[in-house]
Amino acid sequence: MSEHRRVVLVTGAAGGIGRALVDLFVADGDRVIGVDLAGTGIEALMTGHGPDHAGFDCDVDDEAAILALFRRIDAVFGKVDVLVNNAALGPTMAATVDTPLTDFRKAIGVNLLGPFVMAREAAKRMANGGAIVNIASLAGVLGNPRRNAYAASKAGLISLTKSLACEWASRGIRVAAVAPGYVRTPMVADLERTGKADLAAVRRRIPVGRMGRPDEIARAARFLASPGASYITGSVLAVDGGWMSFNQPGDAHPPVDGTPAEELDAAPAGRQQRVVVVTGAAKGIGEAIARTFAGAGDLVVLLDSDGSGASSVAASLGGPHVAMETDVTDEAAVVAAFDSIRGRFGRIDILINDAAVADAFKPALEQTREDLERVLDINLAGAFLCTREALKSMEPGGIVLNLGSINTFLPFAPRHAYGASKAGIDILTRCLAAELGPMGIRSATIAPGYIRTPGVKALEDAGRIDSPAIRRRIPLGDMGRPADIASAALFLSSPDASYVNGSILYVDGGWTSFGNAGDASAQT
Repeated sequence: MSEHRRVVLVTGAAGGIGRALVDLFVADGDRVIGVDLAGTGIEALMTGHGPDHAGFDCDVDDEAAILALFRRIDAVFGKVDVLVNNAALGPTMAATVDTPLTDFRKAIGVNLLGPFVMAREAAKRMANGGAIVNIASLAGVLGNPRRNAYAASKAGLISLTKSLACEWASRGIRVAAVAPGYVRTPMVADLERTGKADLAAVRRRIPVGRMGRPDEIARAARFLASPGASYITGSVLAVDGGWMSFNQPGDAHPPVDGTPAEELDAAPAGRQQRVVVVTGAAKGIGEAIARTFAGAGDLVVLLDSDGSGASSVAASLGGPHVAMETDVTDEAAVVAAFDSIRGRFGRIDILINDAAVADAFKPALEQTREDLERVLDINLAGAFLCTREALKSMEPGGIVLNLGSINTFLPFAPRHAYGASKAGIDILTRCLAAELGPMGIRSATIAPGYIRTPGVKALEDAGRIDSPAIRRRIPLGDMGRPADIASAALFLSSPDASYVNGSILYVDGGWTSFGNAGDASAQT
């Protein structure tokens, strides 16, 4: 029945990323509303997808036009479940002294004010479970010359993503953003045609050696709008091939002759069983990840210092899955474990570093070097050691996922060692992205918020955390589930995340987006 299908509204739907978004949502069985400027052929484009879909002309810089658009949507569809704010005005590349104020204001109008009005009107029509995804840009995160209005508007859109996420969480509406790097769109092609961009130089600056494709941005947006991202709100996912992870003079990738094939088309579909190694897999998040990948048809190797716990999980999975008792701080044991995996399976396709411990919860004046060293040795050095050994068995297409934390970005006192270890994990991921991207190996960090795990329960039982206070601090009003993290891991390790490299994805219910005083879940 059509009333049970999602209604997805996409702005800028006649452009490169917009068309890719429309194609994906239509293929998923959603009813799609495509919106773009008059003269873009949006009505004909959407008519081509069938009678369940519609295309409407609208200038998102015109509030009256937006209100009229929603009256038409009300008449035809009666609701909106997902909004993707994709319409944008690209950079003029004019010098600051040559930029008229009218041009600056126009960029703010299209790229920031328009998305706000679209989100406001869409949210009025959304039920619990609605989602808004804003297509931002790395230009809103990293400064570049001659992009003043474009960059400022995209930074504003990122901020808007976070503040709306906090305000509307109580209504069950999530808001997230994708920050693309260079993508092969008509906008970028026009910059090259007019001599405003050297795409060969751009490719040398990207660790994976190519620009992204519109469908790679669309697939990230689709995930963020999906039930699999139900604990993600306020988060901004960089989809940039590793651009933001490279920070030294020179090229990030050797020169590429012509246009790389993968920049034009995705690699042929087809899925073989992957060999996935998960550390800390005996319980909690690690166990959920192992179960999720096994359920997806992968072969999972479970590593944990709790050998009997890992074996119990492996046995419950059935099939060819294997458990190995492994202390990630014991170099000889880790080397032996990965040698065994290599000898048995011949390769490792995915490594997920989840093994971690909490710290001592003592005031800094009472903490010893050994207190910090224990946490850093397991959470950070252990992840490095497992990565080093796994890479010896990885080929192009391999993936390293590291588990960070909200403490990566917002450390807690007196949890000095834990915060330091998770900050180290994030930058380790970025270093790996820069080093391994040219070899075809991707990396990413998942940063969970408070998740209902045995470890969190132990902290609660010991009186080390105040669960009611924590829930009030989370915009979505509750802790997440291990399955929320496993869902993010499955996405980041899939072809849908093929241009995600070095990025961090916060799965935290909006924790890191909230900066107000008081309770986050009480916001209205």
